[in-house]
Amino acid sequence: MEFIDTHAHLYAEEFNEDRSEVLEKAIGEGVSKIVLPAIDSKSHNAMIEMAEANPELAIPLMGLHPTSVNSDYKKELALVEKFISQKRSLFYGIGEIGIDLYWDKTFYKEQVDAFTTQVNWAKELKWPIVIHVRDSFEEVYKVLKPLATDGLTGIFHCFGDNLEQARKATDMGFLLGIGGVVTFKNTNLREVLQQVELNHIVLETDSPYLAPVPFRGKRNESSYISLIAEKLAEVYGCSIEEIAKITTQNASRVFAL
Repeated sequence: MEFIDTHAHLYAEEFNEDRSEVLEKAIGEGVSKIVLPAIDSKSHNAMIEMAEANPELAIPLMGLHPTSVNSDYKKELALVEKFISQKRSLFYGIGEIGIDLYWDKTFYKEQVDAFTTQVNWAKELKWPIVIHVRDSFEEVYKVLKPLATDGLTGIFHCFGDNLEQARKATDMGFLLGIGGVVTFKNTNLREVLQQVELNHIVLETDSPYLAPVPFRGKRNESSYISLIAEKLAEVYGCSIEEIAKITTQNASRVFAL
């Protein structure tokens, strides 16, 4: 079986002591590629360093995370643009971008501007986008819908919304990133996914966050992708091999691997 983890921050400091071992474990579980979404200037260099050290495994993106958008966001965007210009051949897309209204609504207008700017860059580059949506689906949809043309595609990261919103996302040609939340007891995500075709789904861990059961509350890592696949096999009434095959095909298509 081959898996692609479409969202993991393995360059984060939480992995500084055992990153090599974590990567080895992931490979041992069948993970062939790991997508590394960017956050902001505090971690861009660490992400790039990890990607360049693991070219066969890492799929790096570049972008500005919405929770890192503040009054200084245009300087952050300028740095993103600079990295894209200098290392264009390294990156496979733009992300993690979007709108987050869970933590702080202070810079909502700035988040909208940063998101819009980066979506337009992706369109110019013909790159996919990875979208962070937290308490903000309708706000993201309002920005994205008129821009979702000319083949723009990508992933709604950590999808956990309702069926109507799942269909809004997939109707625009986007995939749904499904991670550890699908294994949680108190979620209706499994019921929603039963009405979403598997060709709209990709797997992700969001490491080091949102570890699946039985590791919930602990550090997440890419090797746990098989636990997410097992739960999805239950949801779709198929084998884990089928989950691995179709989600890997979906991820390979969106990132042009």
